Amino acid sequence: MFFFGLERASWLLDASPVATQLSAWLLEAPSVSRWYLERIIPGAPVFARAVPLGAMAAGFALVLGFWTRIAAALSLVVVLSLQLGAGSMFRYAYLTDASGLLLLGALLAVVVAGEPGKEKRKPKHE
Repeated sequence: MFFFGLERASWLLDASPVATQLSAWLLEAPSVSRWYLERIIPGAPVFARAVPLGAMAAGFALVLGFWTRIAAALSLVVVLSLQLGAGSMFRYAYLTDASGLLLLGALLAVVVAGEPGKEKRKPKHE
């Protein structure tokens, strides 16, 4: 996730690549993606800054084991948002793509499983 955000660090200074990409996706989008894109395109400048910052922060947190559930949930939202916008989750190739169900499943597992060593221990009754 960190490197995903780092690759998009230029979005922090210029939101036009994001607006261009979202508009291109809109032209060939399935109906669900079209509905979603029509709502987020007006907020492209905010989206352009939130994606790289959120991805880099989540990547650091996942690597360092700091707030892993929150970081995985944030990553899941970023990935789902981009996949929904691109319409990639509505294609057959999505099932075999490593950035498809495999990535979503892994992030969901971290959200559900949580941080290692943080499970609640039952008090000993003596």
